[in-house]
Amino acid sequence: MIVTVTPNAALDVTYTVDSLVPDAVHRARDVRRRAGGKGVNVARVLHTLGADVRLIATAGGATGAEVAAELGTAGLAAELVPIAGETRRTTTVLSTVDGSVTLLNEPGPELSAAEWAVLVERVHRRAPDVLVCSGSLPPGAPADGYARLLGGGLSILDTSGAALLAGLPGRPAVVKPNAEELHEVTGLTDPVAAARELRRRGAGAVVVSLGADGLLAVTASGTWHATPSTVLTGNSTGAGDAVVAALALGLSRREPWPEILRRAVALSGAAVLGPLAGDVDLAHYHRELELVAVRARPEQEL
Repeated sequence: MIVTVTPNAALDVTYTVDSLVPDAVHRARDVRRRAGGKGVNVARVLHTLGADVRLIATAGGATGAEVAAELGTAGLAAELVPIAGETRRTTTVLSTVDGSVTLLNEPGPELSAAEWAVLVERVHRRAPDVLVCSGSLPPGAPADGYARLLGGGLSILDTSGAALLAGLPGRPAVVKPNAEELHEVTGLTDPVAAARELRRRGAGAVVVSLGADGLLAVTASGTWHATPSTVLTGNSTGAGDAVVAALALGLSRREPWPEILRRAVALSGAAVLGPLAGDVDLAHYHRELELVAVRARPEQEL
């Protein structure tokens, strides 16, 4: 089983407009609401692929109740830790004219020490093949919260900034920053050198999202660059979560890195074509699996 953890879950609200113009009134063409947060999105993708997955998340207030109801409707196996605060909302505005995606993310409710302890206990009670910890830490969580959650087994950490650095002593098997997040935490402009720095600090492998240029993986067994066959436009908000889903599935199956990366790039593109974060276009995914290019980078290129 794969278990995903979302300490700062959300209700995702997505508005589709013709174009987003500052200081203007907009009429949404479509509004969609459902449970979100990075770990929830990862679980949703894995569920679509038929994987054995369970999500653990926080939920509170009327918004948390809406999150719980939607997870049940979607058929996702979920274990929700009740909290006193109101679950946050995230707002995504999609523009059909230029394909732009604008996000507004609330910080989330503050967790008490007791609530955090329950979340940790629920996670440690499980013995998954792979543990995925994703997203921001909520207010009130300890700075090294992710290091406390990881627990020493096969794990993936997908967060940024101080939470990423403080999580590295937990020795995650994989961390997945994008290029900007990687630069932020290391100060290094060369992504390979920056990835090696995170490995030196405790990460087993580093998979870097390069946007349209695909993925860079720096691991103990080698360095690879995986690229898509074509550049896609659409809703990119769930692309990184789809990458994490592919990584988790590959680790659980003990697949070699080139195969894991091929699936990750294909699934990322399939997520861009999905209408909401957590959705994937399965037809594109299966086509692209045969077309993704994965190239090993010899030492002299690094």
